[in-house]
Amino acid sequence: MAIDYKKLLASEQRDLPFSYRDQDTLLYALAVGLGKDPLHQKELDYVYEGKSQKTVPTLASILTPGGFLQDCGWDYSKVLHGGQQLQLHRPLPPASDLLLNRRVVAAYDKGERKGAIICTETEARLAKDDTAMFTLASTIVARGDGGFGGSTDLPPKPYKLPERSPDMVCDLVTAKNQALLYRLCGDRNPLHADPVFARKVGFSVPILHGLCTYGIACHAILKTICDYDHTLISGFDVRFTAPVIPGDVITTEMWQDSNVVSFKCMVKARGVTVLNNGRCTIAV
Repeated sequence: MAIDYKKLLASEQRDLPFSYRDQDTLLYALAVGLGKDPLHQKELDYVYEGKSQKTVPTLASILTPGGFLQDCGWDYSKVLHGGQQLQLHRPLPPASDLLLNRRVVAAYDKGERKGAIICTETEARLAKDDTAMFTLASTIVARGDGGFGGSTDLPPKPYKLPERSPDMVCDLVTAKNQALLYRLCGDRNPLHADPVFARKVGFSVPILHGLCTYGIACHAILKTICDYDHTLISGFDVRFTAPVIPGDVITTEMWQDSNVVSFKCMVKARGVTVLNNGRCTIAV
């Protein structure tokens, strides 16, 4: 079944209920590497509800149910997450009931055997009073689905990083079981847990979720620039460029210009950039 362009652009869900609780918020923080030192008070506030529980801003990336576009006609085995953009209208509470509006905003046809790029957007608001919480945009690369008659325009160019040396650098070590922990946040794809499955699709071992790497990048900026103040981050955009293998050391390079932090993440031991064209907005 091929992608139906008109049907794809009309794909929409409105007032979709979604709830999360404090244990989901605590688990997410642990899954992106916070709390490794249980005596580090500023990190403890993210993984323990006892004092004043904080929320990692990129928690928003998992506050949507799966299944959107599952029947759009694409070859899901060849679908990749190309990029993630987040705008926070206010800090996330530790627990909440949300209403979500989801839609497809664009679909770019690169041509037969060249794939497609599909852009989606989710707007979230509090169920109790319609307060706007966040807007989450995803860029999806459907490698097996070009030639369906979609727009042949080029998608927007990625955000450009500064050309000078980074102002700050942060190294964070991923745990060998980090993918097994992160998958409990909602993404149970066997690629991140089953060695046999991972080898069948071309990886020597299960790889880390891209959205886990996304959260680790946020962890690095919280630690290095924000002194663990989650309320400072109001936007967080990245492009996914290579997978992380659990156990890798992720090096985040950062450039700060006024209230914008540009960043990229690398695994220097393997010579790869895993996140690129990163842009974090600091609230002023």
